[in-house]
Amino acid sequence: MSRAPAGLFTPLRIRGLEFANRLVLSPMCQYAARDGLAGDWHVDHYAHMAMSGLGAAVVEATAILPEGRITPACLGLWDEAHVPGLARIVAALHRHGARAGIQLGHAGRKGACAAPWDGGAPLPAGQADRWQPVAPSALPHAPGWPVPRALGLADLAALRAAYVAAARRAIAAGFDFIELHGAHGYLLHSFLSPLSNRREDGYGACPEARMRLPLEVARGLRAAMPDAMPLFYRASCIDRVAGGLTLEDTLRLAEGLKEAGVDLIDCSAGGIAPGTNGAALGAALTGQHGMAARLRAETGLATMAVGGIHAPRQALDLIAQGQADLVAVGTEMLRAFDFPRRCAEAAGLDDPDAVQPLRYAFHNRAARG
Repeated sequence: MSRAPAGLFTPLRIRGLEFANRLVLSPMCQYAARDGLAGDWHVDHYAHMAMSGLGAAVVEATAILPEGRITPACLGLWDEAHVPGLARIVAALHRHGARAGIQLGHAGRKGACAAPWDGGAPLPAGQADRWQPVAPSALPHAPGWPVPRALGLADLAALRAAYVAAARRAIAAGFDFIELHGAHGYLLHSFLSPLSNRREDGYGACPEARMRLPLEVARGLRAAMPDAMPLFYRASCIDRVAGGLTLEDTLRLAEGLKEAGVDLIDCSAGGIAPGTNGAALGAALTGQHGMAARLRAETGLATMAVGGIHAPRQALDLIAQGQADLVAVGTEMLRAFDFPRRCAEAAGLDDPDAVQPLRYAFHNRAARG
């Protein structure tokens, strides 16, 4: 029995924050909010996840503006009224030993949709809770989707301010770190991709111009955050569509993000077009892990691997082989709450005192025995 955790269960420090282990709950929308407000469902869900022994959890995509939501049931942080509910989530995560992060985002042209169990399609025109989606250019996400309104320069200034205001509210709620959502076809990603950004001004005429808004937002958040507080960025490292973003594009973006004060790249992919990310790809998601390794090696930034992680050995090897600094697990945590314990046992750790956040998970195993 080992009492000296290694690899996946070695603590990690980023800026002034220490993670007890490298397992992170990936942000997964619950579609359970009303007017953007977190409720009992969210608190119970995140407390349950934290009791598994995770080192950290990233609270689901949280909209910086009402029109930045994916669905009317998404969390928000555009108003001070949202802070108390999110503070309850932070308290629940901390109570069970997990660091608390939040993903701030704007759905852009993929917003104003129904919840997945209602089909996930764009809300019909004229529905009371529907809003006008926005984007860098007036190009719909897919055939049959609404044409978004192209954002003007004044809109972009207001958008940057909204991101900063939401970050300040996240700090007031007690979060330990912030992740900026720049992936999956949502607003910041849609500015980056040449498939969705056809602007001819300083925010879209060339690759550097397409990077401008994400970098401005990252700099704004960094300036608003305490120096000891880490800033993550979730990137779609490739578009998986001909003519879209390549890993070389993301390497250039990562260098800019590093200069802007971002500490870690959360390495996802796809989403700019239907069928290019998530469950539609199945095992192909594991290809994202090599991207995390290359970004880590070539930029010096920390990375988080995500996608297709269902076996303890996968998580252990990603850290042991130096492909990533953190491992984000989503659907496997929903399927099998004891994933962190299974990882610990695969690593030869069966003493709850060896890895403190796992004490509940080991206790639950004993209670079942």
